[in-house]
Amino acid sequence: MSPFTRREFLKTSIAAGTMASVSNPSLHAAPRSATDTVTLGKCGVKVSRLAFGTGSDNGYVQAALGQQEFNRLIHYAYDRGIRFFETAEAYVTPAMLGEALKPFPRDTYQLMTKVTTDPGADPRKRFDQMRRTSQTEYFDIMLLHWQHTPDWVSNTKHWQDGILEAQSKKIIVARGASVHGLPALRQMPGNDWLEVAMVRMNHNGTRMDGPTGADNNNPSDVSEVVDHVKKVHSQGMGVVSMKLVGAGTFTRREDRQAAMRFAFRNAGVDAVTVGFKNTQEIDEAISNLNLALA
Repeated sequence: MSPFTRREFLKTSIAAGTMASVSNPSLHAAPRSATDTVTLGKCGVKVSRLAFGTGSDNGYVQAALGQQEFNRLIHYAYDRGIRFFETAEAYVTPAMLGEALKPFPRDTYQLMTKVTTDPGADPRKRFDQMRRTSQTEYFDIMLLHWQHTPDWVSNTKHWQDGILEAQSKKIIVARGASVHGLPALRQMPGNDWLEVAMVRMNHNGTRMDGPTGADNNNPSDVSEVVDHVKKVHSQGMGVVSMKLVGAGTFTRREDRQAAMRFAFRNAGVDAVTVGFKNTQEIDEAISNLNLALA
């Protein structure tokens, strides 16, 4: 048998390499990262995996920076690839965040906020006021804030209808709820109104859901929280988790890394929100999340 010519050898090698790549896409797949764009379930909203939260101690931690330093921090996060920003009507930060985001084209980032579901208020007027405060024409995600009772679904029907109307007018893109406590969390699976679920999540149950809506430590209930998260995710809801630094109680980096790993590897959340007060915390969160995805 005559030996291969150089041309035949190269053709065979290229073909073999191509087949290997097709059979094993991971050979050329780019590594996942904290600033990747991911889609939140069936609602279609695309966000960075890591969100900049502005609600540490109801936003007083961020507000203490002052507008100028807060602007610098938001711009730093944006430049690092974080394009998902979170606030709430009940925080002291919506106006500060709106001011900080003014230099950026509105279609280059996503804004999630939460509305206080007090009875008797007019959702239309409330949403208009919230848009003025945040200096935005629309919110990418609007959540019902701090749902902590087993009857929250029926008690917030007024607000659910208001959000649906706002969605029809493109004032709100996606809708959801932020829950505290197992009695409230248990109402999420099978809820057709919900598109985005915001759930507390970390590896040891610090400030996480338990028998009540209180911010207690409930390590024995972590498995049930994860079960509910997986269920709503399988039903097409986007899942955003909070309390990744145990409401500020995780003083060791190992715990902050473990919380990120748990959220993505065990619970399978789509995105997480972390409150920042300096650039070092932003850099660390990106690094911790990249490690969790590796």
